[in-house]
Amino acid sequence: MHEGHQDKALEKLATEVIGHSIQVHKKLGPGLLENAYKECLLYELHKNNLYAQKEVMTPLVYEEVKLDAGYRIDILVENKLVIELKAVDALNDVHLAQVLTYLKVGNFKLGLLMNFNVKMLKHGIRRVIL
Repeated sequence: MHEGHQDKALEKLATEVIGHSIQVHKKLGPGLLENAYKECLLYELHKNNLYAQKEVMTPLVYEEVKLDAGYRIDILVENKLVIELKAVDALNDVHLAQVLTYLKVGNFKLGLLMNFNVKMLKHGIRRVIL
């Protein structure tokens, strides 16, 4: 598949996932624990026929050795889109670094860092591109 086509398909997937995330946020509102949003988003993705897995282990490869460094992606959609959910006062550089690490060690191109503890979810979403 052509890389430009793959990029467009990945962006389309990200837009779709953001739409489902906004639906979850509208129904639940801010103030819940991260895990509640994760489970509801996972349900919403499955309901809309998207392949999504939670707590996906991603090993760190050092030279030729695979190490279990405890990296777990909150939700991986269609084996290519990394979703990291938070329910915090504000996103910070550590959260961004976490998503970048998942992208690097998993060889993914795009991640969505989402903070559900905001009045409007669109203000709590950051696209992270590697």
